Amino acid sequence: MYSSFSLLPALALWSSSPISAQDSLPASVSGRRTRKQPSGLIFSSRKLLAFTRAISPLSMLEHGKAYSSSVSPVQTDDHSTVANMDEDSENIGIFSLDPGLEAYKDHFRYRIRRYVDQKKLIEKHETSLEEFAQGYLKFGFNREEGCIVYREWAPAAQEAEVIGDFNGWNGSGHKMVKDQFGVWSIRIPDFGGEQAIPHNSRVKFRFKHSNGVWVDRIPAWIKYATQDPTIFAAPYDGVYWDPPPLERYQFKHPRPPKPEAPRIYEAHVGMSSSEPRVNTYREFADDILPRIRANNYNTVQLMAVMEHSYYGSFGYHVTNFFAVSSRSGTPEDLKYLIDKAHGLGLQVLMDVVHSHASNNITDGLNGFDVGQSSQESYFHAGDRGYHKLWDSRLFNYANWEVLRFLLSNLRWWLDEFKFDGFRFDGITSMLYHHHGINMGFSGNYNEYFSEATDVDAVIYLTLANNLIHSILPDANVIAEDVSGMPGLCRPVSEGGIGFDYRLAMAIPDKWIDYLKNKKDEEWSMSEIAWSLTNRRYTEKCVAYAESHDQAIVGDKTIAFLLMDKEMYSRMSCLTEASPVIERGIALHKMIHFLTMALGGEGYLNFMGNETGLTSLEKAMVGVMINADANGTLAMNLLDDKFKFLASSKQIVSSTDDDNKVIVFERGDLVFVFNFHPKNTYEGYKVGCDLPGKYRVALDSDAWEFGGLGRVGHDVDHFTTHEGIPGVPETNFNNRPNSFKVLSPPRTCVVYHRVEEGLEESENDDSTSFNEEGEANSSHEESYSAEVHAIKKLVPEMEALVDE
Repeated sequence: MYSSFSLLPALALWSSSPISAQDSLPASVSGRRTRKQPSGLIFSSRKLLAFTRAISPLSMLEHGKAYSSSVSPVQTDDHSTVANMDEDSENIGIFSLDPGLEAYKDHFRYRIRRYVDQKKLIEKHETSLEEFAQGYLKFGFNREEGCIVYREWAPAAQEAEVIGDFNGWNGSGHKMVKDQFGVWSIRIPDFGGEQAIPHNSRVKFRFKHSNGVWVDRIPAWIKYATQDPTIFAAPYDGVYWDPPPLERYQFKHPRPPKPEAPRIYEAHVGMSSSEPRVNTYREFADDILPRIRANNYNTVQLMAVMEHSYYGSFGYHVTNFFAVSSRSGTPEDLKYLIDKAHGLGLQVLMDVVHSHASNNITDGLNGFDVGQSSQESYFHAGDRGYHKLWDSRLFNYANWEVLRFLLSNLRWWLDEFKFDGFRFDGITSMLYHHHGINMGFSGNYNEYFSEATDVDAVIYLTLANNLIHSILPDANVIAEDVSGMPGLCRPVSEGGIGFDYRLAMAIPDKWIDYLKNKKDEEWSMSEIAWSLTNRRYTEKCVAYAESHDQAIVGDKTIAFLLMDKEMYSRMSCLTEASPVIERGIALHKMIHFLTMALGGEGYLNFMGNETGLTSLEKAMVGVMINADANGTLAMNLLDDKFKFLASSKQIVSSTDDDNKVIVFERGDLVFVFNFHPKNTYEGYKVGCDLPGKYRVALDSDAWEFGGLGRVGHDVDHFTTHEGIPGVPETNFNNRPNSFKVLSPPRTCVVYHRVEEGLEESENDDSTSFNEEGEANSSHEESYSAEVHAIKKLVPEMEALVDE
């Protein structure tokens, strides 16, 4: 059951498509699915995309330090007015956007005070938040003049030593000493002009419990961890990673600028090979990144980067937080991948897991917990420190050294590997003491601002966003939160938590519900449109129809939900498509494009979903590949030229449940989606904002995308004035103008306004696909080679199927 939420007063600005306080959500939510178990659309063929002069949108928005053991958290934004908020908490900025939050002023005051106090405490003892987050320069293994210095926080240990290949795994000659804050350290001098611990050699931290038992653990700050490939289920070993200068990867390309709206390709490097094996970082960089760029994505989001001993966790049970997953290569290989992406103009986001840690003891952070209190451990003690659904440990975000560890972890990936931002996993579990388990979020603000809120975690996330944007102002930081906490994606200076975007997690759940439980005739256009637009005003969302959660974690892709086994037998260029395949291809295109166009301010697609598949291993032939590879490119090109994702103008003018049609404007484009399984509407009247002449910009029914070519792409659609100017109730569907279109069943067509005098240049600037499916345009020549690379996949996929 999906719930409605109270609307903010400012929502009146959004015209006839109100957007609620947050996404509608399932009645029962567990915070995140457990991970323990292991074509598209087309522009006009002659004028794929016509260029028009930029039209001003109807804007809806104005646009050496002391080690301290345990201290409770809180901080301020160096680039904001947060410091003043502590003194003037009556005027918290977020209240002006949502007056409904004023009832929770005491909660915000407390949160802000804790935040400010924590930041001041860090600055007092560590100089600055930015320097505090360089813990990797002190902890773990670091080179200093003439020696290697190793430090480890283990306050409960009675004795400690470092062992490894370098000393024959005998630590008697390398005893460590502990300071007053529980930090063990040792200086290991160079020997014979060489460093004592060779690069790429194995090391471990050995310490004694209070009961006298010695245990070996991988250092918490280790930068690389591997296992013996010749031994089944071999344990992981820490590896001292310090390559000589000539072997260190040197970045060649600057970071690309932050896109106006992220179009994200979510990928798992290990699963990206066309062969049944784990792919490498360098292979992904050379083979997959050009295809991602050819499809005109501007951002890559990488899963499973941090080391995890259980591959079936898809990277969500992290054992070594500073280590690159060794299955796909070395740290230098990952740097090559990121640099290659930057050279192609792609931002790279990392799926970071700070919501919990692997329960593993011998190779994970959990191994440092030897029964001590939370103040001497990375994790909470007792039930509070254990997630019963994920079988994992939960961090104590109030602990000074935990803050140092996690904040330094973020800076490490930004500084050392040049990531451009993060997708924070499992935020709902962090925000609440109940972790979202068996919790239905109805939209009542009491659910977000009460004793159930984990303020320690809120403050950590606020510190994290402050740090990330301070180091890298162009960073994109996305929260995976199913609860829709108000203020999550508002600036720290307003009293928000500071994320740039939140994943619109209710959208894929809505599509799954429809595909599994409703006949086509039962689909409600108004309910679909509501689910797609139901998000908090001024808090940006990344929309998606399916991510890795749907594609590889206990469910099916949308393509398999639509077509299932017939994809193996009835999908071919050589035979006529069955009714199941025809329906599946049409709805696959419509679902993905409607989600992109109406669901948020950014868009995400998981690797393989553009072809309806989770990997290339079982790729289908012919029609699906051509339709959706071209369609993905067409969708992204449409946004690249018209910037509709970045536009705050979003107006749903009609949700026609009887005829199964949705009409809306995004930017100055007019979108017409006809979900009816049979009905063609000739002269269907659609409303619009601006008067003039409209033509097709994109058509899912075009031949190049597996359609039937029923819509004329050279037809001029002239508008008619509707009603009395300035009196919306007299207009057509509250729009001052209208024009009529042809709308075939199960199609989506997008119309753009053609300004007088641009017809000539339009013919030169438009884009189409040629007979081989390659983009042709004076403006798109740079993409031609990369698009051709995509097309070359078809025979490869056919061969795989034949095998």
